[in-house]
Amino acid sequence: MARHVTIATVSNFPLRLDGSIPPEQVADLEIALWRERLDTVLPLRPDLVVLPEHCDRPWGGSYPAELLEQYWPHRGDRVLDFLAEVAATHRTNIVYSARREDGERHFNASRIIDRTGTVAGTYDKCFLTTGEFEGSGYTPGAAARLIELDFGTVAPAICFDLNFEELLDEVVALRPEVIAFSSNFHGGYLQQHWAYSARAYFVGAICPPSRSEIRNPFGEVVATSTNYRHEAVGTVNLDSALIHIDLNRTKFDAIRKEYGRDVRIHDPGSIGAVQLIVEGDGFSVDDVIEKFELIRLDDYFAHVRTFRASRDGAQ
Repeated sequence: MARHVTIATVSNFPLRLDGSIPPEQVADLEIALWRERLDTVLPLRPDLVVLPEHCDRPWGGSYPAELLEQYWPHRGDRVLDFLAEVAATHRTNIVYSARREDGERHFNASRIIDRTGTVAGTYDKCFLTTGEFEGSGYTPGAAARLIELDFGTVAPAICFDLNFEELLDEVVALRPEVIAFSSNFHGGYLQQHWAYSARAYFVGAICPPSRSEIRNPFGEVVATSTNYRHEAVGTVNLDSALIHIDLNRTKFDAIRKEYGRDVRIHDPGSIGAVQLIVEGDGFSVDDVIEKFELIRLDDYFAHVRTFRASRDGAQ
């Protein structure tokens, strides 16, 4: 059965405040900014909204470091509480990426607020930059996280994380349906690499001027912000699977004859795999795979690896 999920990625330039703004006023300004920015997408009733890394931190190039340190206790949970109210009022899930305090420690974290306004799960950035752990005293997270929401599963990642294959391996093992990437850098081809490796939709909320994009499991862009607008909204279908064309392609015509428009076979070309997407009701992509004895992409790769291992053992 089709599982359509509407996703919004919303970004903005960090607030450029100077030393004339006292720390106790900064949270009010951040809340006003994000109320305005969220209003650009909330009328479209998204199921998930992803915000960029450190979304409620003013720009360090203009706001004095000593005032920034005073800001954090003034902020407390005020922005979190504001976003929780927005999530509950508009029945959406929000990825809030910001500094998180835990006693004497602080983390660069993504908290996912569900439709009730409750924090459904927290991911702490695992791979910090040198400036974060030596200069700002951040504590690294322990591991990748899979967070279950009412529409499916989400694995957050933050900025510098994207460079580390060992974290990607953890994410792949969790088998998320969506990767929510909050960042100050785009990551280039790494976004596509993560999407395809995890067989997941990838949502990047990136600070401008980089674009914020929603990608399918092949890493293809399905919705993007532009140089004019720093938000994007797209609808994806989670009832899908990747299958290799080898051993499966002879069945594609029969699938089309059986289901017509109720099943789409998306072929991006060049990579030798397709995305099987169920648009109809009353059956799932698993049902189609079972009925036509299709081989999933990872199962096919596992079969090839098993054969190679058996031949190596015989030599």
